[in-house]
Amino acid sequence: MRLGPEEKILSIDIGGSRIKSTILNVDGGMLRDYVRIQTPPTPSPNEVLGAIEELTKDFKAYTRISVGFPGYVRDGIVHTAPNLSTEKWQGVDLKKRLSTLLKQPARVINDADLQGLGIAKGKGLEMVVTLGTGFGTALLMNGGLLPHLEIAHHPISKRRDYDMYIGKKALDEVGVERWNKRMKKVIEILKTVFNYDQLYISGGNSKKIDFKVDANVSIVSNVDGIKGGVKLWQNDNHYNV
Repeated sequence: MRLGPEEKILSIDIGGSRIKSTILNVDGGMLRDYVRIQTPPTPSPNEVLGAIEELTKDFKAYTRISVGFPGYVRDGIVHTAPNLSTEKWQGVDLKKRLSTLLKQPARVINDADLQGLGIAKGKGLEMVVTLGTGFGTALLMNGGLLPHLEIAHHPISKRRDYDMYIGKKALDEVGVERWNKRMKKVIEILKTVFNYDQLYISGGNSKKIDFKVDANVSIVSNVDGIKGGVKLWQNDNHYNV
């Protein structure tokens, strides 16, 4: 899809603790600083949509909407929302509801996928992981999103999945030294399983990595993912959209 030079994209990141939003130009530049609001304590679809309406009430002149959602989304429909409530969100057509609420066409994908779109360079098989509260992942081939995999909830040991193994709670419990040993193990697994051309590691905890990574592994800033809101509309070769 070709965006007109004057188009402006409302980019929304829905998180378990906060919802934040900005407006981007077609080059991915921010036209205003991020604004934030607390995610409602009972984050039902109606409550979250109400918070988004309040958050963006002073935003004007955007022509498209890009949304990152913390769960599994396909064709704009939510299937899981582990940090909000899958029971409340399962089957919700978030794309349709947001388009109706904000009166512009919307696209909704997993939040790590949206971040990955902004970070990836569009060459070969690229993998983006985010290290924050949990463990987010995105896979792209030549700039197009591949099917989203909830790797965070795949077992890495008998009793733990990736979220439990290297998420923020695990980091707080075991400390930076042991957490780095775990990260080394995880990167080796990802390298073997996915055989990526390039791996990007983002998220607030990525800066705690203290070991030398391979030449095809880059530690990047969350800021690098901002352009994802634009790239979601620039390329129609995205699975799940």
